[in-house]
Amino acid sequence: MAGPDGGYALGVDVGTSNTVAVLRWPDGRTRPLLFDGQPITPSAVFLDDAGLHVGRDAQRLAQGDPSRFEPNPKRRVDEPSVLLGGREVPTVDLLAAVLGAVARTAVEAVGFLPPAVVTHPAAWGSRRREVLAAAIARAGWPPVGDPGTKLLAEPVAAARYFAEVLRRPVPVGASLAVFDFGGGTLDIAVVRNEGTGFAVIGSGGVAELGGLDLDAALVDHLGRVLAPTHPQAWQALAHPATAGQWRSRRQFWDDVRGAKEMLSRTSAAPVPVPGIDQAVHLTREELERLVTPLLRRGVYEAASVIGACGLTPSQLAGLFLVGGSSRVPLVARMLHADLGIAPTVLEQPELPVAEGALAELSAPRARAVASVPAVSSATAAREMTATPTSGPGLPVSSVPVSPSGSPVSAVPGMSVSPAPPSPPRRPLYRRPVLWVAAAAVALIGVVAAAALVLLRNDEVDFQPVAEVDRIPSADSQPYYVYTDVVGDRGYLAYEQTGQPLTIVAVELATAKELWRVPTTSVSDRWDGISALPGAVVAFQSSSISSTETRDMAVHDPANGKQMWHRLIGPNDAVYPFKDVLVLVDTGNQRVLGLDLKTGGVRWDRPSPGKEQGLTGTAVYPVQTVEDVSGPASVSGRPFAPRTDDDQRFVLIGADRSATVIDASNNRELSKRTNVADPSDDAVAYNGRLLVATDEGGYRLSAYDLDTMGEPVNLYTAPEESRQLDVLAMCGETRVCLLDSAGVDSKSTEVVAIDLEKGGQLWRAPAPDAGVLVHFGEEVVAQATSGDYPVRIFDPDGNEILKRDGAVGRVDAGNLLLFDEVASYADDYSVAGLHVGSTDVIEMGQLKDVKTDTCSWNRTYIVCAGTTDFLVARFARD
Repeated sequence: MAGPDGGYALGVDVGTSNTVAVLRWPDGRTRPLLFDGQPITPSAVFLDDAGLHVGRDAQRLAQGDPSRFEPNPKRRVDEPSVLLGGREVPTVDLLAAVLGAVARTAVEAVGFLPPAVVTHPAAWGSRRREVLAAAIARAGWPPVGDPGTKLLAEPVAAARYFAEVLRRPVPVGASLAVFDFGGGTLDIAVVRNEGTGFAVIGSGGVAELGGLDLDAALVDHLGRVLAPTHPQAWQALAHPATAGQWRSRRQFWDDVRGAKEMLSRTSAAPVPVPGIDQAVHLTREELERLVTPLLRRGVYEAASVIGACGLTPSQLAGLFLVGGSSRVPLVARMLHADLGIAPTVLEQPELPVAEGALAELSAPRARAVASVPAVSSATAAREMTATPTSGPGLPVSSVPVSPSGSPVSAVPGMSVSPAPPSPPRRPLYRRPVLWVAAAAVALIGVVAAAALVLLRNDEVDFQPVAEVDRIPSADSQPYYVYTDVVGDRGYLAYEQTGQPLTIVAVELATAKELWRVPTTSVSDRWDGISALPGAVVAFQSSSISSTETRDMAVHDPANGKQMWHRLIGPNDAVYPFKDVLVLVDTGNQRVLGLDLKTGGVRWDRPSPGKEQGLTGTAVYPVQTVEDVSGPASVSGRPFAPRTDDDQRFVLIGADRSATVIDASNNRELSKRTNVADPSDDAVAYNGRLLVATDEGGYRLSAYDLDTMGEPVNLYTAPEESRQLDVLAMCGETRVCLLDSAGVDSKSTEVVAIDLEKGGQLWRAPAPDAGVLVHFGEEVVAQATSGDYPVRIFDPDGNEILKRDGAVGRVDAGNLLLFDEVASYADDYSVAGLHVGSTDVIEMGQLKDVKTDTCSWNRTYIVCAGTTDFLVARFARD
């Protein structure tokens, strides 16, 4: 029986092969439930005298008597019962056993059974839904229909995740295709945004096509290889007669499945064969040759479903790949090649349906500030979301990564990518750990836009990409990998579940490894690293508990040794200054200055409003031209941290006060009351504090930081329907922004505003844009949906270049252009562009890299590959 939910909720996706459940906490964080320490549990069931066992226990018990084992009960939904060990077991009981395991795990996590949304395929009719509803009731939840228990179509849940967690625009009337490729089936649906929610307007799929069928194709291939040379061994695997042979067969299939997953990351994988001393090897070429005919059916079915809805792929707001089998890179490549639309795939594609289902249960609203990436979402993904208790700082929280300001708690210099390749095809806004220096403020939950006013603008001498060397990572495939660059040094890091994070320092010009050091802390998950001139900071990921602390370890860049560490809260934010880290301690409502070298507390002050019982604090480091004069990632995050002597920051409290403080000594320099709430959008830049307020449209005001006198109204939206999406500094005397008419991303426009006189300088269309980058006197608007076009505008607002891909800044006068930013390893093209020119300089390909992990300076680039890191040169010194 469900107890008082207190804001908790659970989304459950019972899949053919695996089940996933995502728990939402009262503060809005989401994390997957862990079954035996894993975020995914097999949907398998085993029957013995003690009753029904599920998950990995069922798989282990099946080795003793496979006749009592049902690996895929969801496939049996049309059958009234299933024969297990000579006993007929109602199918509803098998599903209830799986759901019961989820219920018990949820109770262990929070102490009671929270409200739940359970998903089902869009094609399921009333009878199948009735079976699922009966199983839910038997598992202990209130009956479906009660406020605490709901059913939801899987593609609708996926669409909610796509629009509300990934923040990808799906305007009213627009449609999204969901390609759900699981272990047992392929389900395809088109859902439309009806304004009041998403509705399925067409569905289809291939019932007999899933990851199991890809496994079967590989097993059949190995059988043809082994049967002529090892007939007895193959006969025992193909037609097992004893319990021992059945165990060997199951182990063999498991090893084949593991090899298939490994081939998503490597070119070859071994497969042990019971009864044969030498393992056989599968290659990626073999895998792709064998499964291409199967996947072709899926691509054709996707085109058919989209066409039946009266749409073409180009008319879709997106193509979203979910389900564990969509992790195979060939799936996305074939869909992209045949449909002409770039699919979005996540690092853990098993999780979005369960997390998206949570949107059906109301949650406390957390204002997202696209300027500060955090890590949250159950996808462990490094997508963007902001912390509700701090400003553009980097929320040290690991509950979504969604990163503007300059915090140090969610990986600034870090490039992130999980080994199993699979986050969004163009994850332009990842970098979950420490965002240092000057990322500008992106507003209203849109992606962070950086203040990109640069000093150096001489032309970089772009050259064909030349590999310097490759640096090996772990002995086995690492799960997540990160990079960062400071000056002429690169920092690499990789992690494996339950292991220390290993950090590697390299000299970029020679790829010489300077040191390789594991952290002293061991964690199941890390948020990554952030590199500063005087320190390398590693952050553990916060656990599922909203109160549990996590470690922040600070290492010496000279030798990698840990200088100090400190436990911080899951929602704390850390901002780097010259020799101080400013920590926003949200749990104790205090702001501290920590010595960068020792970790000692230099100063400590209460959060404004604490004495009145008010909560909430925002910190905005004062940014200067020098702070943002170096290379920056495709999301606008500078790689080089702040190095200037301006150590000021603006502290906005829950009492609406704004105080300018010297971070080095805690001295108050100026102060004003009734300026802004911590949840308002603001940025401190070049002597001004800019504050955006929503007052029937939006208004942008400026305060002089030296005096904090009366504000100057810089700009008011021309229509009440216009909403501010992204705000970025684009010159010493200009500010640029993106605004749109409500949720219609096609209405997005770039606006340039005069900082000295106020008022609009120019306005230009930029449909679907979500990121602004400034270099020289030009502005780049990066789209975050559709074909992801990059538009470059000259100083007068004329569009002078449009190109698909993503851009990263080299310096004030030069850009890097990527054909794709993705988390799976492949060969990707890179080009250069000089300010004032439209001549793109093609520089060749980065080989076997995950482009969403790349970091660079003016000459060298470093990216994570499948099992190593690439150091390459792209320009002449």
